Amino acid sequence: QVQLVESGGGLVQPGGSLRLSCAASGFNLDYYDIGWFRQAPGKEREGISCTSSRSGNTYYADSVKGRFTISRDNAKNTVYLQMNSLKPEDTAVYYCAARFPALVPTVQSMCINLMGNYWGQGTQVTVSS
Repeated sequence: QVQLVESGGGLVQPGGSLRLSCAASGFNLDYYDIGWFRQAPGKEREGISCTSSRSGNTYYADSVKGRFTISRDNAKNTVYLQMNSLKPEDTAVYYCAARFPALVPTVQSMCINLMGNYWGQGTQVTVSS
């Protein structure tokens, strides 16, 4: 059974850090392009970081560039999102997704167009004092 399960969300103060995990089962995550997306209350889902399994190219949305880092641990079949310098506007449900590997559309397009073949159920991140 193909599954993505996010974890690591929670309540954090502004300026704090969290690391989200996305564990895959039923398929080898290292062959897939992966991405992190988020959806804040009353807003549309947005892609914040996507990375290619083939080219190594990585895209970050301007809203998170310099603060968030996407990475993968193939041995654990898990991807991570390290989030630093968190702001209240980062409050959202965070989702990971995996896409069949492709050079086109690019990973930027994957993020902007919310492309994914498999999606997790999401984990809540709340940034508040």
